[in-house]
Amino acid sequence: MYSEKVMEHFRNPRNVGEIPDADGVGTVGNPVCGDMMAIYIKVTENRISDIKFKTFGCGAAVATSSMITELAKNKTLEEAMKITRKDVADSLGGLPPVKMHCSNLAADALHEAIKNYRKKLEADKSE
Repeated sequence: MYSEKVMEHFRNPRNVGEIPDADGVGTVGNPVCGDMMAIYIKVTENRISDIKFKTFGCGAAVATSSMITELAKNKTLEEAMKITRKDVADSLGGLPPVKMHCSNLAADALHEAIKNYRKKLEADKSE
């Protein structure tokens, strides 16, 4: 059913929590399955210097959240924006077809956090 890698990230998720003074926050949810995910990023010199997540959902949702933080940490914002849903699933050794939407949430939450950060930057520039 689940790969060893999925189980490892579910049992021992990396980067759990929130960053109170996050530079960007991305929150996504899937009303069909009830999974909710928030990704918090800290950006230093255009790189994701810190990243944390809070997820309410199934084991696959927790595992994909954990994996996306590992994939994105220390990447430039441009590199992180290129992380796809497939990258997340592949990095976990695959997901059952009925759980693929979980990898969608993780990638989407990361992209939303980066967009949120960029919006804040634009707002700061226009002040």
